[in-house]
Amino acid sequence: MDVGTAGPGAGESRAVAVPKPPRLIVLHALAAGLDFDRYFRWRRTREGDPFFVRFPGFGSALFTGTAEGARELFRAPVDATAPPRPNPIEPLVGTASLILTAGERHRRDRALLAPAFHGARIREYGAIIQDSVHQELAGDTSRGWRPGARIDARVATRAITLRVILTAVFGVDSPERRAEYTDAVGEFLATFSGPLMLVPVLRHGLFGHAPWDRFVAARARLDRLILDDIAHRRAGPPTTDILGMLLSTHYDDGTPITDDDLCDQLRTLLVAGHETTATTLVWALFQLHRAPDTLARLRAELRAAGPDATPVELAALPYLDAVCQETLRLHPPVPIVVRRLIAPFTLRGVALRAGDTMGIAVPLLHSDPQVWSEPRRFQPERFLERRYRPFEYAPYGGGHRRCVGAALADYELRIALATIVSRVRLRLAPRYANGRTPMSVPHNIATGPHRPIPFDVVSDLRHEGVW
Repeated sequence: MDVGTAGPGAGESRAVAVPKPPRLIVLHALAAGLDFDRYFRWRRTREGDPFFVRFPGFGSALFTGTAEGARELFRAPVDATAPPRPNPIEPLVGTASLILTAGERHRRDRALLAPAFHGARIREYGAIIQDSVHQELAGDTSRGWRPGARIDARVATRAITLRVILTAVFGVDSPERRAEYTDAVGEFLATFSGPLMLVPVLRHGLFGHAPWDRFVAARARLDRLILDDIAHRRAGPPTTDILGMLLSTHYDDGTPITDDDLCDQLRTLLVAGHETTATTLVWALFQLHRAPDTLARLRAELRAAGPDATPVELAALPYLDAVCQETLRLHPPVPIVVRRLIAPFTLRGVALRAGDTMGIAVPLLHSDPQVWSEPRRFQPERFLERRYRPFEYAPYGGGHRRCVGAALADYELRIALATIVSRVRLRLAPRYANGRTPMSVPHNIATGPHRPIPFDVVSDLRHEGVW
């Protein structure tokens, strides 16, 4: 890598000292794996912006955390970038996943998937989201969100969002089939550990007993469920869920998507579609219960909307929207946006060659003091006061590779959060109520709290006459 004039889309040319990649690769990878947010802040403080990050087996990437850098990266020519390969999440989502395809293949696949996430169709999922929350709150005879119960927020929110995805994507309505999927998805995600994601050399079997062997077996189990559903649907009448829609849709040349490629796309939806939203929902509850005035203002807005407010009406509430956006600002579930170059490009004055990798450190972008006042503070009001540009605020990435399911994730987060805070009064466990914010660490495709965040159920708000 060398210094040159600004490349395509890089703006005004400037000469800068080329940052150096870190030498102690394993130690840096360990530090990033333990706390992405703190690691990125340390690197920017130490070296400025941009800076290199290097991971074992994946090479170096030049990262920026400024709005100017994000603008350059997101505006890079479509034919100049692709997802980095090898990719840490490739074993999870598969080579045919929309997350990993590029060029014409990416355009065709996105055109196939995008209609499933258009606004009108997403609004149809509102009742599914509310029903999923209600089922989680009710629990069964041995559990549920009853006064005196202690709730593991991560477990509970994963159950909510997975139920939504299974219903919206696969049309799963039987408890037995849902239990099969829930168990298979849980095992699949649990076996893909941080070391397997960040250290590719560990991806080898050992007579069925290595961590990689356990992950491969869990992936095969989940794929069997997905492929069985695909075969069953192909042989039956059309359905209105996302799987049914994808089976009835064809590429521009009239060909349908293959079973194997569809399996990768559906596995991606299962993983990315529930893990990221569940994590954000945990953080929203955490932040609200450390800010009583903010929680009170949100509940007042929900009371004003009334107990019969529809999901569409709830999702349009301005303060609820601001709370969700501020949560995503402070806790972006996917903390890095990465592109591999297939043509020369200049990012922040550093000339890169084809084959190099560049990225955005989203936690840095979302705390840039040039854009955000008091960036470490949870302050939803900032989103009522102004609109932020896509180069300043990018929880779902940006450009032509922005997350195709972003609208569904936003809709689900708003309705789920509104339903929970309308129904129950919670108390954050003492160790978290006034202490430091937990570290955010990799959890499969997303990052989230490094340990469970428990809440105690204080009361049912309906019994208090609040609603």
